[in-house]
Amino acid sequence: MRFAAAALRALELAGWKIETPPPNIPKYVCLGVPHTSNWDGVLLLLVGRAIDVPIAWMIKDSWMRGPMRPLLESLGAVAINRSRSTNLVAQMVHEFDARDRFVLVIPPEGTRSRVEHWKSGFYNIALGAKVPVVPSYLDFGSKRVGFGPPIDLTGDVGADMDRIRAFYESCDPKGCRHEDFGPIRLKSEA
Repeated sequence: MRFAAAALRALELAGWKIETPPPNIPKYVCLGVPHTSNWDGVLLLLVGRAIDVPIAWMIKDSWMRGPMRPLLESLGAVAINRSRSTNLVAQMVHEFDARDRFVLVIPPEGTRSRVEHWKSGFYNIALGAKVPVVPSYLDFGSKRVGFGPPIDLTGDVGADMDRIRAFYESCDPKGCRHEDFGPIRLKSEA
């Protein structure tokens, strides 16, 4: 709990405000939007500590070898194998099945650069694990952080994405480099 107070104080000193708390549910995929800077990850780690939610995030398994492993694990890193053709969705669904509490934060753009389509991994992971998607935002324009309501996916990609888009339209977050924030859509919607 003392880490939570220290993280909250650090956010406050930097001028950030947590507008809405995360849902009180044990498992979900949390969307980290927008993702336009490396600062997004640092802020998400601070927010996770400040709200006392042990967030998890994916990292290449090569980073989890050697002396960095204990530190990265303590920060919520989950190793993923990208060296050969493996099923990332199945790896993450297994993580959800193996744990009683698991909040996986995913930046759906998949990169800090502008993209015209989000990656569908977050959607397939949530659907496969039978957990909701919780949209969240980091707004660099007004230094605010917030969480939306859990969205239970139906398998109707267009309808589910309409609900996600509606949330982000209502809060209109600005990325650190907002010009790099592209449209909210999946390729499968085209």
